[in-house]
Amino acid sequence: MDMNGKVALITGAGSGIGEACAMVFAREGARLVLTDVDMPGCERVATAAKAAGAECITVRNDVSVAAECEAAVAMALKAFGRLDVAVNNAGIGGPAALTGDYPLDGWNQVINTNLNGVFYGMRYQIPAMLKSGGGSIVNISSILGQVGFATASAYVSAKHAVVGLSKNAAMEYAAQGIRVNSVGPAFIRTPLLTKHLTEEQLSGIAAMHPIGRLGRPGEVAELVLWLASDKASFVTGAYYAVDGGYLTR
Repeated sequence: MDMNGKVALITGAGSGIGEACAMVFAREGARLVLTDVDMPGCERVATAAKAAGAECITVRNDVSVAAECEAAVAMALKAFGRLDVAVNNAGIGGPAALTGDYPLDGWNQVINTNLNGVFYGMRYQIPAMLKSGGGSIVNISSILGQVGFATASAYVSAKHAVVGLSKNAAMEYAAQGIRVNSVGPAFIRTPLLTKHLTEEQLSGIAAMHPIGRLGRPGEVAELVLWLASDKASFVTGAYYAVDGGYLTR
């Protein structure tokens, strides 16, 4: 999946799935624009990507702020002159509460990051890709973009909406050479999960997957890479689960 010469912007690149995406894209020769609010993490990943031979810049980007998403795309164009791929990965978990008790500030924070952040990204990525002659956008949704999960109404709502937003953009821009797809990871062993849960709790979540374990970030990243590459040239508007069988239950 040759990405030589292609410019890829990855949000939430400082850890987890974003980090894994950065490394597989670096492996395949992409030039990288890595963004995150966690700049030490982002710089750490950039150092590893450069060691793997990739050209790479980092940009601080709170995806819930439209102006910062616009600035990240502008930095990509300034550094590399084009934008070919965007992976809108940045996201948060949010509070755990029943819908009737869900804190309003928590709702707004999750929607602003997990949904608005994807829209803001595409709002500026798409015009840049049109100038470059087309491109591929991969939006990271979730298995909870297909099913519910008690006490996670904001997260579930945002991730369902990301799937719909991706389909709509795919329909709008297919004839202009921009493909848009979404990926639905199940529970992946990333800091977003592990920093909040004990190993016993993680084992209980792992048991919810027929394959019997949590996913690994690299397993998601390989699918993202394929969708971004020309190998997936006839794939747009699709949702792909990476879920160890979770959605078969």
